[in-house]
Amino acid sequence: MSQSNEQPDNQSNKTTLVFWVSMSIIILITLLAGVFPSGFGKYANILYGWISNSTGWLFLIIVFVLDIFLIGLAITRFGRFKLGRDDEEPEFSFISWVGMLFSAGLGVGIVFWGVAEPMTHYLKSPLPNEVDGSTLESARLAMGYTFFHWGISQWSIFAMAGLIVAFFQFRKRRNGLISTAMEPVFGEAYKKPYRNVIDVLAIVATVMGIATSIGLGIMQIGGGLNHVFDIPNNNWTKIIITIIMTLIFLGSAASGLNKGVKWLSNSNIFICFALLVFILILGPTQFIFETFTVAIGDYITNFVQYSLRLNPYEGDNSWIQQWTVFYWAWVIAWSPFIGGFVARVSRGRTIREFVIGVLIIPPLISMSWIATFGGTAMYLVINKGASIAEDVKGDYTVALFSLLSHFPLYEFTSILAIILIFLFLVTSADSTTFILSSMSDRGSITPPFKYKLVWGILIGAISVAMTLAGGLESLQTASIVAGLPFAFILFMMIFSIMKALRREPTKHFKMTYIDDDTDFSKSLEEREDEENKK
Repeated sequence: MSQSNEQPDNQSNKTTLVFWVSMSIIILITLLAGVFPSGFGKYANILYGWISNSTGWLFLIIVFVLDIFLIGLAITRFGRFKLGRDDEEPEFSFISWVGMLFSAGLGVGIVFWGVAEPMTHYLKSPLPNEVDGSTLESARLAMGYTFFHWGISQWSIFAMAGLIVAFFQFRKRRNGLISTAMEPVFGEAYKKPYRNVIDVLAIVATVMGIATSIGLGIMQIGGGLNHVFDIPNNNWTKIIITIIMTLIFLGSAASGLNKGVKWLSNSNIFICFALLVFILILGPTQFIFETFTVAIGDYITNFVQYSLRLNPYEGDNSWIQQWTVFYWAWVIAWSPFIGGFVARVSRGRTIREFVIGVLIIPPLISMSWIATFGGTAMYLVINKGASIAEDVKGDYTVALFSLLSHFPLYEFTSILAIILIFLFLVTSADSTTFILSSMSDRGSITPPFKYKLVWGILIGAISVAMTLAGGLESLQTASIVAGLPFAFILFMMIFSIMKALRREPTKHFKMTYIDDDTDFSKSLEEREDEENKK
């Protein structure tokens, strides 16, 4: 009885400590970036270069291992276990589930880089010693490499974080904290200080990940307003955009997750679909489909090479650090949020359904966007002499708007694009405040609004502070610094989920557990018959 009475107090103390430590770290970083922007940007750039150069290989290996592990897990007997009770049906229908994964696959990142990345790789080849820039060969290489960055590897990170959270929260009936999911590795009784460290790392990584996404969105909105309407793209414009965004998503958070996020997500999907169809119909339709087909083939053919690509003999990994390592670190930092989202909507699905769905549906959506917008931009540059590539070379943020300027209704579609980016920022920030508040409140599914208010303000503050301090370089540094320690936790999740799965029943509806003495030389049916006789 005494143990039961002490548990709530321990959990409350843990929550308070995790919340205050996490908040203090974020406030400190925000103040440093806001008060000393030039110095912060300078040292952030140095730190980014050192970490990405020294540990880039680690990010590549961890993400590749996650790819192989999840694919292997889906085809093993463990794939049949449900993320919930054995008799539990999926909470959402298959069509609704696909729709939610569809919305997860679209975000401010793909809108920002969908045109900018292919154009950048076209101008400066990812393989400079083999393919010259601004050639037909670099155009094909650019599309294939962009598919790689937005493909299965990115989503294996989200899938790993989502899988372990869903397993423990819905099947084992535990809270959704990352520290709880590590119990099979460290033991159920591992000490509170270590749990606190893991939860603080998860919160800080999530804040840095969302700050990078919001920072990119703020930069793109500012660039779009300047490119289309000649509104000055200065610090005041970025601050005003951030304030408006923060007020809106805090209002949405106050209205409740289901009301606010659901309405915003539906609006995002509608605008995305409208812009996609607009470009697909008025653009080079055949070229888009052919580009998609060829890029898929190049992606599959070069998957292993791109996944483990480094240049130790030449001694120049700058391109890989700037692109692949940054992407993986950014995604790892943001994985507690996206992982939590895909876990929440996948309750009742089997592990096999979850892995296959998450590793296929969102990447296909991202690739379709890249083929449509990036492919169209490539066609206009190669065949029409458009200046999109040169515009992107000068400023990443104008890539999408430079493309839209070659189509009718330029002002209208640009306004739609700005609204889309803005709504993505609001949706992401709204959902992230909920996840952060849940982490700060012992994994509660109904965290108090005060946590949402604090995290909402801090997300807006650190996003604009990092953007003003150094733009893209500072945002990249935030992601890679936060992603590095969490990468180790993500890797340990492999051992945690496997150890937990080995303890699961051998058959649905029967509590026949697998232990270390199980004779696996016998078939499953033979072992079940023995248990029934007992």
